[in-house]
Amino acid sequence: MRSKISVTIMILSTLFISGCNSLINHMTFHPDRGVLPAEQLPANVQDVCFKTDDGIEIHSYYLEKPSSRRILIYFHGNAGNISHRLTDLIKIHSFNINVLGVSYRGYGKSQGKPSEDGIYKDGKAALEYATRVLGYDPGNVVVLGRSIGASVAIHISQNIDLGGLILVTPLTSAKEYARATGLGWLSPLAGNSFNNIGKIGNVVCPTLVVHGNKDNVVPLDMGREVFEKSVAEKRFVEIEGAGHNDLSTTYRAMYWSPIHEFLVDSE
Repeated sequence: MRSKISVTIMILSTLFISGCNSLINHMTFHPDRGVLPAEQLPANVQDVCFKTDDGIEIHSYYLEKPSSRRILIYFHGNAGNISHRLTDLIKIHSFNINVLGVSYRGYGKSQGKPSEDGIYKDGKAALEYATRVLGYDPGNVVVLGRSIGASVAIHISQNIDLGGLILVTPLTSAKEYARATGLGWLSPLAGNSFNNIGKIGNVVCPTLVVHGNKDNVVPLDMGREVFEKSVAEKRFVEIEGAGHNDLSTTYRAMYWSPIHEFLVDSE
């Protein structure tokens, strides 16, 4: 994510009258349409597409690992697109698991325009693609969501026995985020938007929450609260010194090690 202001706009995007929705969404999401040409992709990265319930075609990357029966579905943050997360996808693939990295509607080569409801539809379609088309058993599906992607990951993991859920820097809700960032006067308008704290109790699969203790975009306390409200088998990892955007780079060892351990333990 680009800034705390960007996240504030993001989580308030559904709070205003319908005539403002397109403008708010334009300010909220920061998609990039540029992607690598197919011929420049690593040999083990496949371009795949699937459609959502409302007919939007979603572009994703599929990294196959024939020796594994499991798959991790990756949901990125609110900027760029999935091609900017190729390094992450390749790293996860090295943990002996198949990987499906999803670009939300309006991002990269995916059709449509982004919205909160829309990206939830994209997440649902990705899960259905993994299970119905690629043939993975739901119990062999792990879902990872980063920042805004954590909202998608929680949403689609409700009331289904998946193999695992990994949440990186999740927020609690739009209402709580407004209060935490000095915009409490807007919190009454928030309703249930980005209501991760209200949904996490519906997730029963093993859950890992990762958060940097120097995150100045999504407060560490929000990650802790999501963790505390989880009723599943769970683990919380606080990364000393890490902010919001440097977890997988500057703090790569402390970040990737617990994710790898979680994947091994949940197998």
